[in-house]
Amino acid sequence: MGFMDAFFRRKTSGNTAKDRLKLVLVSDRANCSPETMEMIKNDIIQVISKYMEIDTQGLDIQITQTESEGGNGNVPAIYANIPIKGLRAPR
Repeated sequence: MGFMDAFFRRKTSGNTAKDRLKLVLVSDRANCSPETMEMIKNDIIQVISKYMEIDTQGLDIQITQTESEGGNGNVPAIYANIPIKGLRAPR
């Protein structure tokens, strides 16, 4: 598989299953249900779509643990990789 294949691969049932598994694992780490994670993802898509045309198939949202600024432990953090196709005209 070439470098560019990763950008243009089609969504297969295996990829869909991997995405669902990621969602379950992430929701477990964040102590929230998969339904809550899905609602968060949909809300992020809805807000960003007001201003930009995005590729929802390439969207990747994760919750990870990161060191707090005060240095007193780990806290959850949301990371979002959102491919942008273009900007929308101002309303």
